[in-house]
Amino acid sequence: MTSKRKNTRNKTRTKQRENVTKKLQVGGIDQTVESWHLKGTDYALRFFATGKDTGLSRSDAVERLKKFGHNVMPETPPPSTWSILVDQVKSIPVMILLLASGLSIFTGGVIDAVVILSVVAINATIGYVTETKAERIISSLKRLIKPSSLVIRDGVAKEIRAEEVVVGDILVFRAGVFITADCRVIDTNLLTIDESALTGESVPVLKTSETLVTVNDSREIPIADRFNMVYAGTLVTGGQGVAVVVATGRFTEIGRIQMLVGEAESPETPMEKQLNKIGKQLVMIGGGVCGVLFFIGLLRGYGLIEMLKTSISLAVAAIPEGLPTVATTTLTLGIMNMRRRNVIIRHLDAVEALGSIQTICLDKTGTITMNRMTVVEIYAGTKRIKVAHGNYLHEEELVNPYACKELLKLIHATVLCNETEVSIQKDGYVFHGSPTESAFMTMAISSGIDIIALRKRFPLIKIQHRAERRNFMITTHQSVNDRKFIALKGSPPEILTMCRWQIQGGNKVPFTKEDKATITAENELMSGNALRVLGVAYQHTENGNETPDLQNDFVWLGLVGMTDTVRGGVKELIGEFHDAGIATVMITGD
Repeated sequence: MTSKRKNTRNKTRTKQRENVTKKLQVGGIDQTVESWHLKGTDYALRFFATGKDTGLSRSDAVERLKKFGHNVMPETPPPSTWSILVDQVKSIPVMILLLASGLSIFTGGVIDAVVILSVVAINATIGYVTETKAERIISSLKRLIKPSSLVIRDGVAKEIRAEEVVVGDILVFRAGVFITADCRVIDTNLLTIDESALTGESVPVLKTSETLVTVNDSREIPIADRFNMVYAGTLVTGGQGVAVVVATGRFTEIGRIQMLVGEAESPETPMEKQLNKIGKQLVMIGGGVCGVLFFIGLLRGYGLIEMLKTSISLAVAAIPEGLPTVATTTLTLGIMNMRRRNVIIRHLDAVEALGSIQTICLDKTGTITMNRMTVVEIYAGTKRIKVAHGNYLHEEELVNPYACKELLKLIHATVLCNETEVSIQKDGYVFHGSPTESAFMTMAISSGIDIIALRKRFPLIKIQHRAERRNFMITTHQSVNDRKFIALKGSPPEILTMCRWQIQGGNKVPFTKEDKATITAENELMSGNALRVLGVAYQHTENGNETPDLQNDFVWLGLVGMTDTVRGGVKELIGEFHDAGIATVMITGD
């Protein structure tokens, strides 16, 4: 039976803190400033002795890599073979068995001692083999993850391994890029970041290079509100940007969280408590009984050596030698069963702890939900259309997008007014973009639309991103006969004010106040059902018209409602938890 490795872990953490302190004291550059969101871009560039267009020189990058180490998350070194073996015999029941074997040898019971030591050896071997196998699996999984970063060095953009990124490096971001270090944004073209891995917020965050200002000189701005910072572990969903690295590895926000989690002391598991309690009781009761027997024998005239051997033999006989082995074997079988379910457990005692859980705290985004937006409802023309599994239903009847002009036009517009990068691999389409825009692509594919061919037929000419006080996005595309197709999506109230026409029954008709009031009510209804709602519109320019009216001449197409889909089986799983007496708590930034 294994025990907690508290002494080993404490020594490791102390050494880690010492290493951190040493690195913070090296040279004139450090990673201790936590308020980069309050610092200007010029200050950040001067502080790290770097340039926006030139970046670091190769020699500077090598020097800083030596000073601060590789850009990797803090990890406790894997336990040595000796420490794993020692941990298998540190519990009270096993210590009692070792003591019993020593007493058996003292009283001449060599065979008993060999049997007891064999039991201890089998117990230690089972625990050692199980835990070393788990360590090897975890190590191999870590080696599979090899992120990279696009940096500017010596004035040239180049791709490097993420672990080689250092403070002062200039990182270049584009859609689909995984951010590998904490950075201060110095230039952005409506850069949006998916920060759900760090903050739990599923909606992409628009970034800026502007310096933030706080009230009363307070530096306490939540990470989710630091719009001029990007953080390791997050993902670029749209736009482009350039940023200077201000923290790497353990100094990043996610690195600090990992260190805090690693420093948390785990309490003893219920089984450990029970076995240790049994061991103490055996010592107290066995010692008391043997002591009483020893003195009674002396009072009755038996010899001192004879009574000593008798008492020791009784103490050895009272010890349940098979208890630790039974416990270890049971836990090992539990680990094997969990491994068949694709769950890797590092330590034996964790299996029993899982079986003793009373409360489970679940994050919402990405845990209860899939962190993947899905279109579930559309209001086009005068039809309220439900979307499920690639089917469109209006009043329980199937709607063919190719027979409904306003619906097909809406789907086409959402594909074109979209920054998601699309590629085709063995398993199908792969998207690199925000969950919202990827949802539009998924909807189009499920409708049988070739999204790559559609984009080629309407090549992108210009894009106008969302901005402050402009909650919509406009894209301009080349169409046939020198015409241009302009697609628009965004906040329904703003888009409604830009539309003078609508599509009904396949025809372009005037957009009346009554129509707008109806759509406003539908928007409120969909929003009230916890959907994220976007409005979609378009317009065609006439031949030779290079200055279309982008204010109030759009054709309204409809509303699109989407949601972050709950994972399949969550309802049943929560029910099973409750049936088992386990309380559940949902943790969410909402």
